[in-house]
Order: sequence, then C-alpha cells, then structure tokens
Amino acid sequence: MNNEKNNWAEDIDGAITVCDTEGTVLYMNKRSRETFCKDGNSSMVGQSMMPCHNERSQAIIRHMLESGESHCYTISKQGKKKLIFQTPWKEDGEVKGLVEFSFVLPDEMPHYERK
Repeated sequence: MNNEKNNWAEDIDGAITVCDTEGTVLYMNKRSRETFCKDGNSSMVGQSMMPCHNERSQAIIRHMLESGESHCYTISKQGKKKLIFQTPWKEDGEVKGLVEFSFVLPDEMPHYERK
C-alpha cells in the first residue's frame, strides 16, 4: 500500500490497521503501532496478524474475508472503552483484505435519532 496515499491517517485519534487476504499487515498508522508494537516505533507491516489472534477471532477474520461482511464490537482496555470496527476493503468489488479502526469512546457519549 502506498504510504503517500495514507498520510491523512497517520496522526488521527484512533488506530488503523490494514491487512491483505492472507492476514499480512500492509499498513499501520501511528496509534496502531503504539498499540500493537512494544516500542511504538516498530511495525508489524509485512508480518502475519493471524498468530496474534485466537481460533475464534481467526474464524471471524476468515468469515469477513469470504463473505465481505463487517464486524463491530466494543471492548474495555486499561479502563477505557473502545469501539472496534473491522471491514473488508475491496478493489473492483473483490475483497482484497481487511481494515480495522479502533477508537476510544468517551465515558459520556450522546446518541441522536435521525430521520
């Protein structure tokens, strides 16, 4: 993945991680590297993310890659609630991999009903 096209994502207030259909990491923004790399400066780009996941998670990853469906959930980590949104990315309608967005949610968050 061309990093010049992804500069907008480098410093946003959330983690973005992109992989291909084999689970090989193609891109990590700064927050992703801080979250998943011990020193915050190294990167998992070029490495498989699959060993980092248990069997249940690996099955969900395979399902998203095969079906083109997204997966969304929340977690609590280090006293913070996070939204995790994982979705396939495509080229010409064909699934080419997954992108994961992870954002810390505020303790109090408004919810609006819109028509």
